[in-house]
Amino acid sequence: MAEITVEMIKELRSRTGAGMMDCKRALEDTDGNVDKAVDVLRKKGLALAAKKAGRSAKEGMITSYIHHNHRVGVLLELNCETDFVARTDQFEELAKDIAMHIAMANPQYVSKADVPQEVVDHESSIEREKALAEGKPEQIVDRVVEGRISKLYESICLLEQPFIKDNSKTVADLINEAIALLGENIVVGRFARFEVGGQ
Repeated sequence: MAEITVEMIKELRSRTGAGMMDCKRALEDTDGNVDKAVDVLRKKGLALAAKKAGRSAKEGMITSYIHHNHRVGVLLELNCETDFVARTDQFEELAKDIAMHIAMANPQYVSKADVPQEVVDHESSIEREKALAEGKPEQIVDRVVEGRISKLYESICLLEQPFIKDNSKTVADLINEAIALLGENIVVGRFARFEVGGQ
């Protein structure tokens, strides 16, 4: 059994934002392997986020982000369960990060569920024709279309997009980590992105 040092716990805390005792337990469970402990804590966070997903999130904040060139701006409503959490530095930082991400990545929808079915059907039919024109065998065309629609979601849905500050995780992962840290359900209410000369 590896010795769990204060430095290891500090490193894990800085990488995950998890509590001290959670970090210590995760390091004990992984025999002092910090990378594996990060995975353990992320999985716990996902499990916690799934449990909290059904809870009502009626508090929160509206934040704005104006890009340094003053040509792109975002208004974002980020919701949580209590006013107490809405006023924490971690929640405010999460809101700012998501607003900045929206300015850079230009998502069209919050989640897959928000994409109108007619958009999905239209894109699927285009991708089907494209796959057939490329000579893909009929029996794998559905899988090809499915993969390409999944890529479409990644480009147009905020929660599916790789986070601009760390593309090893999605915006949904970022929110789930905050749920694990703050102990409340957190949801993106809505957003509006403005660009000079855009419609």
